[in-house]
Amino acid sequence: MTKTFSIRLPTSSSDNLKSKIKNLKWVGIVAIGVVFALCGAVAEAQQPKVYRVGVLLPGEAWYEIIDGLRFGLKQLGVEEGKQLVLDIRDTKGDLKAAEEAARNFEQEKVDLIYATRTSVTIAARRATADIPIVFCAGTDPVALGLVDSFAKPGGRLVGVYEPGTDLTAKRLEILKETVPKLRRLVAFYDPRNPVASESAKLAREEVARLRGVEFVERHFASIEELRAGVRALRVGEVDAFFQVSDAMVINQFQLIVDTARVKRLPTMFLDDNSVIKGGLASYAVSRHEVGRVSAKYVQRILAGVKPQDLPVEGVDKIDLVINLKTAKEIGLTVPPNVLVRADKVIR
Repeated sequence: MTKTFSIRLPTSSSDNLKSKIKNLKWVGIVAIGVVFALCGAVAEAQQPKVYRVGVLLPGEAWYEIIDGLRFGLKQLGVEEGKQLVLDIRDTKGDLKAAEEAARNFEQEKVDLIYATRTSVTIAARRATADIPIVFCAGTDPVALGLVDSFAKPGGRLVGVYEPGTDLTAKRLEILKETVPKLRRLVAFYDPRNPVASESAKLAREEVARLRGVEFVERHFASIEELRAGVRALRVGEVDAFFQVSDAMVINQFQLIVDTARVKRLPTMFLDDNSVIKGGLASYAVSRHEVGRVSAKYVQRILAGVKPQDLPVEGVDKIDLVINLKTAKEIGLTVPPNVLVRADKVIR
């Protein structure tokens, strides 16, 4: 007869074995979770960072610079939307709004501020402490204290210089040649704006050298005052309008163009867009080109280069643009010696 033997483990040993098996299962689950987490971290690390650039824009007229910036970034292989985002704040010539926008950009930790004009650059510098700033300056940035020198900026600001305000004397010379009987010319500006005041000061000094010409200055403190002042100009009160470097005035270029045509007033502007849309003349650097050249600063700073290690670059291709259609409408004959020097003539 065969006997069957059975061995029964103690209850405590059986429970320990089950516990160990259960623990091994949890270890496996945790290990799988760690692997997935690590894979996720590696995948996230491999995703390129999308940089955020805070753009300070004083008005519609400066969108041409942004178009140039986008074009320049594309030339450098930087894709908007994939590698960087442009966060544009249009301050409409309000310097307090520019300061507030710059302060917000720094608090929001954007990677850099792109300032399209000298006055907003000054506002951005005043309102921030650490963030890099790429500027497009129409006034000598060394003279304004934005940088130590063109070769060695020495701080967190760097960018492109285009001779905007510094062309004041040449613009007056061209206007005097275009309007030989020029006796009184008017300029509107906000005296609280340091760039506008410097531009007006240069104009005042240069006009003083022109025999028999008077510089009529019209100040304003708000956009409403500016508009009212332009509309209040009487026929024959002045012989020409001369634009100084004031963002609010530049933003109102269409009102000035329309008013000047009605009152048969020659105009000299700071940009060719105003002439294309009905102004008489401009002598200036292309804003599109300024934006294109400045793209390299944005690209290099986002890549890790410090602003103080990049020299300020100048854009010095200057164009004289004349609108003959406007000249005919206001009854002005542009002298041949001026017309022959024009880089672009609108007929």
